[in-house]
Amino acid sequence: MDLQTIVTETWNALADDRGSGNPARYIPALAAVDPRKFGIAIATPDGRVAAAGDVDEAFSIQSISKVFALALALEREGSALWDAVGREPSGDAFNSIVQLEKEKGIPRNPFINSGAIVTTDRFIGKRGVDAAVRDLLDRLRRMGRNPAITFDEDVARSESEAGERNRALAWFLADFGRLLNPVEEVLSVYFRQCALSMSCRQLAESALFLAFDGSDPVTGQRMCSASRARRINALMLLCGHYDNSGQFAFEVGFPGKSGVGGGILASVPGRAAIAVWSPGLNRAGTSLLGARALAEIAQRTGWSVFSGPLPED
Repeated sequence: MDLQTIVTETWNALADDRGSGNPARYIPALAAVDPRKFGIAIATPDGRVAAAGDVDEAFSIQSISKVFALALALEREGSALWDAVGREPSGDAFNSIVQLEKEKGIPRNPFINSGAIVTTDRFIGKRGVDAAVRDLLDRLRRMGRNPAITFDEDVARSESEAGERNRALAWFLADFGRLLNPVEEVLSVYFRQCALSMSCRQLAESALFLAFDGSDPVTGQRMCSASRARRINALMLLCGHYDNSGQFAFEVGFPGKSGVGGGILASVPGRAAIAVWSPGLNRAGTSLLGARALAEIAQRTGWSVFSGPLPED
């Protein structure tokens, strides 16, 4: 299978639709991004990356970071993490306060904002904010094989300045006794985590562990156990796109995680990790063009986890 040809043809087929969708405007730093940016990268276990478009330009990965935070939290907490956060699709908006209050401060899953705040709190643990931030960056730099991966401080500041809803969620969690650390300390890590700046190429390479039982097949570095990688993939498939997760599974068939910066990370177990980026979003906050690109790749490769090319109907 010539993956480079598939990626190039997919990019060319969709290039005229660059700018489709609506970029996130509630975070000022994201509203300023060129909406015509579009990149596709597929990282494979032989160390190659098939790429097209804006694959080497860093962007704010936003909620895609929750995948890496979850891996770190599971490493520290093990199965005890599931006492603090659930594993079910939310069916509601990613920042719903009503659902959190109704369910007594236990978030539905680690990928909605309240669940990610709890996950961030758990990987901070008792070691403090600075150590947690260093650990996250160190892991991503090693998994992405790039020491330049870092946070975008302008985006982090913009996140904090526009973060009233996330603060409300965090204070609800604290009121129910779900946080181990002070609210503002947890949020300071959470906002920087969401402001991680990576390119499609770096993101795909960093996520190979998801497709290969917790280890990077290129370097042998382990991010998590095989069983935890499987569980993270399951949560990505069920919950990775909020109330659009079912539609994404229906159309694409990969475990995936979207971010409002326009990125989507997809894991194809046993085969590859894929990252796409296009800032225009659909109503659920998933990249409109990025999801179409992944559906096209699934069709051309037959890589859906449900096996075989998707039927025409």
